Amino acid sequence: MATDSSNKTIFAAMGANLAIAITKFIAAAITGSSAMISEGIHSVVDTGDQLLLLLGIRMSQKPADDRHPFGYGQELYFWTLIVAILIFAIGGGMSIYEGITHLINPSPLKDPMWNYIVLGMAILFEGFSWTVALKEFLPTKGKQSFWQAIKNSKDPTVFTILVEDSAAILGLIVALLGIFLGHLFNNVYFDGIASIVIGIILAIVAIVLAKESKGLLVGESANPQTISNIRSLSKTEPGVKEVMRVLTMQLAPQEVLLNLEIQFSKNLTGEEIALTVESLEAKLRQHHPEIKQIFIEAKSLAATRQSSQSSE
Repeated sequence: MATDSSNKTIFAAMGANLAIAITKFIAAAITGSSAMISEGIHSVVDTGDQLLLLLGIRMSQKPADDRHPFGYGQELYFWTLIVAILIFAIGGGMSIYEGITHLINPSPLKDPMWNYIVLGMAILFEGFSWTVALKEFLPTKGKQSFWQAIKNSKDPTVFTILVEDSAAILGLIVALLGIFLGHLFNNVYFDGIASIVIGIILAIVAIVLAKESKGLLVGESANPQTISNIRSLSKTEPGVKEVMRVLTMQLAPQEVLLNLEIQFSKNLTGEEIALTVESLEAKLRQHHPEIKQIFIEAKSLAATRQSSQSSE
């Protein structure tokens, strides 16, 4: 399941976005800035997204039952996909619409001072939230690049907040530039263009998140290092002749389903094979506590029975 660090990241982001949304809409009402309205929408969507992630975490922690024998861990992946859709449809779509509307019907420029104050505060708030998310993400990154770490991550809550906050900071910079350039050149169209650019940024972020969430939702394997360790640990067990296939499925951030196809030594008795399986399961759970379900298929059993029947 999602860890306490995931909750910490979400609460930090939600608090920052709620405060930012209020100040952005106040500034937009005072100045009439299209970019500020888009940024306000962006912050409201982000706040709603974090509530959905918390819902996903809660739903994923429901115990397994007869209808869902492997639990509800993938609920989190489903709600992460919903978050991506909302970012694309509401955040990106409304920002682009607001920008186009402003270009068609531009409003007169007003004193930008409130916009600068609010955007400055927003950058500080978003920077704090981004720092919290980054601190939670870096331990999982290791030697991978950021993009590889995001693709290989099995906890969408942390990388979703990190990507959202990165897009938010970039959007704030775009809004700041749009307002500044609009007043510098006395051109009302810079503000609308900034709003459209913010919408495009949100749409790109949504597509990235949707792609990663889809991979987890439809059944993604455990990370390559875990699979390699499983194979190595299995080979160290006496009585294991060959590890034929290692099949894994990520059911939740800290929950993996494992199916092993193993060829045991032919001289092992049924009791010895059972003891070997029990020992191997204990070893795997000790080194990888995230493996909750283990199924081991003994390939040599069928071969042994066939050879014994043919000799008779």
